[in-house]
Amino acid sequence: MGELPALIKDLALILVVAGIVTLVFKRLKQPLVLGYVVAGFLVSPHMPYIASVVDTHDIHTWADIGVMFLLFSLGLDFSFKKILKMGASPIITTVTIVFCMMMLGIVVGHLFGWSKMDCIFLGGMLAMSSTTIIYKAFDDLGLRQQQFTSLVMSVLILEDILAIVMMVMLSAIASGNSPNGGQMLGSVAKIAFFLVLWFVVGIFAIPMFLRRVRKLMNSEVLLIVALGLCCAMAVLSTEVGFSSAFGAFVMGSILAETIEAEKIIRLVEPVKNLFGAIFFVSVGMLVDPNILVEYALPIFCLVMTILLGQALFGSFAYMLGGESLRSAMKCGFSMAQIGEFSFIIASLGMSLGVIGDFLYPVVVAVSVITTFLTPYMIRAATPCYNVLERRLPNRWVRSLNHLTMSHPNTTEKSLWHKLLLAMGRNTLIYGILSAATITLMFTIALPFFRKLLPGWDLHWYANAITGVLTVLFIAPFLRAMVMKKNHSEEWKRLWAESNINHIPLLFTVLVRAVIAIAFIFYICNYLTRFSHALMYTIGIVVLTAIVFSRWVKHRSIRLERLFILNLRSRDIEAQVHGHRKPLYEGKLLDRDVHIADFEVPADSLWMGKTLRELNLGHQFGVHVSSILRANRRLNIPDGSDVIFPGDRLQVIGSDQQLTAFRHALQNEVYEDDPELEKREMQLRSMIISASSPFIGKTLQESGIRDRYNCMVVGIEEGEENLSVVRPSYVFEKGDIIWVVGEEESLRQLLQQ
Repeated sequence: MGELPALIKDLALILVVAGIVTLVFKRLKQPLVLGYVVAGFLVSPHMPYIASVVDTHDIHTWADIGVMFLLFSLGLDFSFKKILKMGASPIITTVTIVFCMMMLGIVVGHLFGWSKMDCIFLGGMLAMSSTTIIYKAFDDLGLRQQQFTSLVMSVLILEDILAIVMMVMLSAIASGNSPNGGQMLGSVAKIAFFLVLWFVVGIFAIPMFLRRVRKLMNSEVLLIVALGLCCAMAVLSTEVGFSSAFGAFVMGSILAETIEAEKIIRLVEPVKNLFGAIFFVSVGMLVDPNILVEYALPIFCLVMTILLGQALFGSFAYMLGGESLRSAMKCGFSMAQIGEFSFIIASLGMSLGVIGDFLYPVVVAVSVITTFLTPYMIRAATPCYNVLERRLPNRWVRSLNHLTMSHPNTTEKSLWHKLLLAMGRNTLIYGILSAATITLMFTIALPFFRKLLPGWDLHWYANAITGVLTVLFIAPFLRAMVMKKNHSEEWKRLWAESNINHIPLLFTVLVRAVIAIAFIFYICNYLTRFSHALMYTIGIVVLTAIVFSRWVKHRSIRLERLFILNLRSRDIEAQVHGHRKPLYEGKLLDRDVHIADFEVPADSLWMGKTLRELNLGHQFGVHVSSILRANRRLNIPDGSDVIFPGDRLQVIGSDQQLTAFRHALQNEVYEDDPELEKREMQLRSMIISASSPFIGKTLQESGIRDRYNCMVVGIEEGEENLSVVRPSYVFEKGDIIWVVGEEESLRQLLQQ
C-alpha cells in the first residue's frame, strides 16, 4: 500500500493536537480560538519537542479556505436590513472607534520605528475587536440579556463590515507605491458599485432559484448548493480585483435574506468549524518564541494601547452615539481585545509581502493576552464608573448623561429629507444596474454579434442590435429612476403644502431624467457616429417612449415587487412561525427597560405551572409579554397560561431584574439523578410457581404495580404474540408472565 501524502499526516497531527488542546481550554472556560492558536504553536517548527507539520504551504492553502468559510458564515449572520434599521448611532460609534484605534496603532508603530506599511496594517489590526470572543465572554458571564450587550453586538457587526472594506483598501494601498486620494476614492467607489450590484442581482436571482428547486433539496443538496454559491462568488470577486473572502462574505449576506438562511447556517457550521480551526492553527504556527522575547516591550505597549484606548475612546464613541456614561463605559470596556479579523488582516499583509515577519506573532501574542483580560475588563466597567462618579462633580455627570441621552435617535425626518433620500437611493441603485447591464452587453453581446455578422456593412447591424437590446434591458431601470417616488405621500404633501415647492419638485424629476438620458447618450456615442445634437434628441425621444410605455411600466413594477418579496421573505417566514419580536421593542420609555428572550430548560421546575403560580412579577418585577411555543405565539398571556419545556419567553424588565430572572430560570431545575444508570428498565419473564403468593389473585390484587413498582405487559399462551393481561385475570400455577421494571424491583419480585 502506498505511503500517505504529507497533507494527510499534517491534518491528522493538527486535528489531534487541536482536539486535545481545545478540550483543556474548554475545561478552563477559555475561548476555543486561543486553543487553536496554542495548538498551532505546538505543531509548528518552533516547537522542537513534538512532531511538526511537514508541508506548511498546503496548510496555508487550507487556511485560506478557512478564512473564506469564516466570512461566509459571518455574512449568513449579517443582514443589510439590520444595518439600515440601526440608525445613525451605531454608525457614529463604529466610525469613531475604528478611526481612533487605527490612529493609535499607527502612532505606536511609528514610535517603535516600524515601516509605513507595518504601521498602517497594525492600525487596522488594533481597530478590530473580536465578535467571537466578546460573544463568548457575554455568554460565560451571563450578560447576553442585558441591554448594553445588544449595543455592543450592533457595533461589532458594523466593525466586521468595515473590516471587509478595510481589507480591500489595504490591498489597494499595498499594490501602489504611493496611493493618492483619488485612488482611495476610486477604490471606495468600486467597492460600493460591486456591493450594490451583487446584492441587488443576488436578491433577484438567488431566492427565485431556491424557491424553484426547494422541493428537490434535502440537507445534503442544500449544503452543496450553498458552498457552491460561496465559492462561485469568491472566484468572481477575485476576477474583478477583490479578495475571495470579500466575495464569500457578500454571498453569505445575500443568502441571509432567504428563507433557507437558518438551515444553511446549521449545515455550514461544521464545515466552518473545521476549516476555521485549520486557519487559527496556521496562525499559531507563525508564533516564534524568539520574536516574542525580542518584542516583549512592543507587545506590552500594544496591550496597554488596546485596554486604555478602548476604555477611553470606546466609551467616548458610545456616548457620541447617545448612551449614558454608565452604559457607554460598559460597552467600551467590553471591546478591549483583538481577534479573528486582526489575524485575517495580518494574513493579508503577509500574503502581499508588505509587512515584517515579526508583526504576525506580535499581534497573536497581543490577542492572546487581551482575550484573557476581556472578562476582567467587562467586570471592571461598573466599579470604574462608580469611582468616576464619586470623583467627578455631580453636575458634570448629570450634564454628560443629559447630553448623551437626549441624542436624537428617533426624531421625525422632514418630508424633503425623506423624499430626497429615497430618490437618491433609487437613482444610485438603478444607475448601477443600468451601468452593469451596459457593461455586460458591450463586453459579451457586442463581440458576439460582430462575430456573427462580420464585414464592415454588417458591423452597423451588430451595433444596432446590441444598442436596441441594451436599451430594452435597461428600460425598466430608467423608468423607475425617473418616475419612482413621484406619486409618493411625501411628494403629494409637499406639492399641496405650498406653490413654492412645485419648482423644486419638478427639478428633481428633471435631474433624474437628465441622468437617464445620459445612459442612452452613452450607448449611442459608443455604438454610432451621430452628432451630439442627434444623440440628445434620440435620448429624449427614447426616454419619453419608456416613460409612457405600459409594457415597461408593468415590467418595472413586477421587478420591484419581486425584489421586495425576496428581500422580505425571511421576515414573512418569521412572522408566520411567530419568531419575530414585537414592534414596540426599542420604544419603551425607560432606557433601562428592554425585552429579552429566555428559553425554558427541559428539566425546569417551572414546567406545568401557571404564570399565576410562578408570580414572576412579584418575585422579579418582570412582565412576560409573549410565549413562543413551536409555531405559535401567545401574546399578553394571563395567569392561567401554563409554562412548558422549550417555551421561549419574551420578558420585559431592567438589566438587574432580567439577570435575577435568568438565574432563577437556569437554577430552578431538577437535580441530576446520581443513580441514573441503575434505573434502566428491563424486561423479564416470570413463572408462577406452586408456592407463589400470586396464585388465586387477580392482577389488580397481586400488588405487582403498587408494591413492587413493576408492570405486567403480557402472558405467554403458546402463541406468537403475548396476550394482554386484564386487571381481573386470576393467576394460576404455571403461568408465564412478562414484567418490566428496574433491576432492583425485578429482583425483589422474582424472589416471591
